[in-house]
Amino acid sequence: ICVIAHVTARKMPTLHRHEEEKFFVNYEGRKESVPSIHDPPVKELSVVVPSYNEEDRLPLMMDEALDYLEKRQKRDASFTYEVIVVNDGSKDQTEKVAMKYCKKYGSDKVRVLSLVKNRGKGGAVRMGVFSSRGRKILMADADGATKFADIEKVEEGLKNLQPWPNQLAISCGSRAHLEKDSIAKRSYFRTLLMYGFHFLVWFLCVREIRDTQCGFKLLTREAALRTFSTLHIERWAFDVELLYIAQCLRIPIAEVAVNWTEIEGSKLVPFWSWLQMGRDLLFIRLRYMTGAWQIETRKCN
Repeated sequence: ICVIAHVTARKMPTLHRHEEEKFFVNYEGRKESVPSIHDPPVKELSVVVPSYNEEDRLPLMMDEALDYLEKRQKRDASFTYEVIVVNDGSKDQTEKVAMKYCKKYGSDKVRVLSLVKNRGKGGAVRMGVFSSRGRKILMADADGATKFADIEKVEEGLKNLQPWPNQLAISCGSRAHLEKDSIAKRSYFRTLLMYGFHFLVWFLCVREIRDTQCGFKLLTREAALRTFSTLHIERWAFDVELLYIAQCLRIPIAEVAVNWTEIEGSKLVPFWSWLQMGRDLLFIRLRYMTGAWQIETRKCN
């Protein structure tokens, strides 16, 4: 298995942008160059929302997020933000829906980054992270399953990690405290799959975090650069590799309980998606262990 994992290891996914991905369209319909994470930050917070065929679920999330962010900015004039919706090669009206918010709030606050082809959730988040301007960067799912106001909880988790070594720190939203309730609503088969997946994560990759898959994670700008520039996996198991990399780099990680509600329309197919993630977990450990994958920092062009 080690030999197979080593021989079949892909090189790092390309960080090269297509020409169409080097620009975003502003609220006036003109193209503007995307910034780079290597530039100095000019916003307090960047919110990256990976979106694939999310025309139905995205409005609820955006309404809640922007309502919170606008009210917070009115309370604190020093608080600045941006929301980056990454349209991951959607085949529906996701881009059109997102552009309505760009026109309403302005392209300084809401930006739509459209990818030429689908990269997967991890790839979409990475492209959004590398186009961000914030000192802190929040990953947030387009379904709005996590209450956006809970960002204050993950911010507190990040703050409690100070002093941050080399400005590196990560705070993860967690649903682990809801596990007993979710088990009562699941079939025995899905419960078995869930426990199996959690065991593999613990045994192979990440032992300190109980819930690696909650899509509500807050990173310092420096931590986002170090982890996402090393990331190999671009689909469902990217969260696990991200935290595995963070542990290898000794980046402090906090886990914070957040409110979460299951929203219909998930792209995750329980058996096949978890089977793929189980394979990816095994390969994450073996490929780093055998040296097929290295932890290195690269620049996106």
